[in-house]
Amino acid sequence: MSVSRIEATPAAKALIDELRSKHGDLMFHQSGGCCEGSAPMCLKAGEMLVGSSDVKLGDVHGVPFYMAKFQFEYWEHTHLTLDAIAGHGGQFSLEQGSGKHFIIRSRLFSDDELSQLAPVESCG
Repeated sequence: MSVSRIEATPAAKALIDELRSKHGDLMFHQSGGCCEGSAPMCLKAGEMLVGSSDVKLGDVHGVPFYMAKFQFEYWEHTHLTLDAIAGHGGQFSLEQGSGKHFIIRSRLFSDDELSQLAPVESCG
């Protein structure tokens, strides 16, 4: 059994459900760039084209989560937890205006978890 690279808190799952009911299928992308790019962005599925410069970390609450390949090089030994907290996030993410925003919490994988990790999917 492989270890997941990303999971979601109950608060993040509730916000995903809310956004999915309003917008349909969703996707997440974290570019690792400055400002808003360092936070996970929730978008309508297909609204952002992913390609050879991205990897798919997995699905979180039924939603694909992509990350820029160069950013993944920094996070590859880290388990990510998608959370939702009160406040205002980036203006391009779908939760804008909801009074909540997505954040990433992280912890290092244990040696045992590292040995069970499946490779990420290349997008291009």
